[in-house]
Amino acid sequence: MYPKGYTAMTNLAQYVKLRRKQFGITQVELSQKSGVGLRFLRELEQGKETLRLDKVNQVLKMFGAEMAPVKITES
Repeated sequence: MYPKGYTAMTNLAQYVKLRRKQFGITQVELSQKSGVGLRFLRELEQGKETLRLDKVNQVLKMFGAEMAPVKITES
């Protein structure tokens, strides 16, 4: 599983925040361009564990990505 204090949502949150900054856009701009609310985007970037997958994919689509199942490797 994941190390203590680390979750799959942490990885997703870091990915979205990093990509947004690489594109040089604010949370407000990304929320508007992706069609999700600002509150949702903030919760996504903070690693909230319960989010709607369809909305997550709306955001990820802006970066040419989508959520997909992956095998968990044990460390």
